[in-house]
Amino acid sequence: MTQPAPRTNHPSIEELRAVAQPPSVVGRRNSEHWAGTLYLRRMSLYFTRMILPTGISANGVTWLMIVVGAIGAAVLMIPTWWAVLACAVLMQVQILIDCSDGEVARWRGTSSPMGVYLDRVGHYVTEAALPIALGVHVDGGLGSVGGWTTLGALTGCLVLLKKSFGDLVFVARLYAGLPKPQESAEVAASRSSGLRSARSALRFFPFFRAFVAIEYSLLTLAAATLDVVLDAAGVTDAGAVLRGWALLSLPLALATAGGFLLMIVTSRRFE
Repeated sequence: MTQPAPRTNHPSIEELRAVAQPPSVVGRRNSEHWAGTLYLRRMSLYFTRMILPTGISANGVTWLMIVVGAIGAAVLMIPTWWAVLACAVLMQVQILIDCSDGEVARWRGTSSPMGVYLDRVGHYVTEAALPIALGVHVDGGLGSVGGWTTLGALTGCLVLLKKSFGDLVFVARLYAGLPKPQESAEVAASRSSGLRSARSALRFFPFFRAFVAIEYSLLTLAAATLDVVLDAAGVTDAGAVLRGWALLSLPLALATAGGFLLMIVTSRRFE
């Protein structure tokens, strides 16, 4: 049987889009970030087309995504407004690269479980590190780590727990010999009508998305910018809004993790 010829490393954008961004990928219910749908997927094709000739593997691109996320969180520890802005920009770059690694894999036909694993590692590391980095920032930098850093670390732990609750569904089904669960609203919905109503109401206040890297970095940038404005006007002390955001993050993370666990155990994900 004749093997298909390998795809070129110099495709047109149209050729690349047809293979790397099929409707089954860009239309996924819970797997596509709103920024990807809105604008990053439009940009990622150009980045993918640029890196294909380098020969870097899809997993290599994912490693790059991990590094960019870690750098973004590290930059946030610097107690300046510019550092917060740089972190927000780097989180955008991270998701752009996150779009690109899958595009490289689909174009080359090299999708693998390792790629999925590394992608998960990247998001776990970044989203847990951001609240910790904010705590260090509010404390005044690495040279003055204190109570705010501890608060950020507790928030980061809750973020990790929340993310693990979702992935553990797949682990439990695998151990039980069941296939991957369907990504449908019916399967994910709680059997409790009260929880369904509460989940529907949260569409108007989606605080459970606050700890996704892009959202968290943008909320932190908004708080830092408001700090600058209010401090210049003499309304508040320097850093008061960021301290409030760091303090609010802990109960929000607790509510997010607890609510997500409750939704999972009352859903049809284990059937």
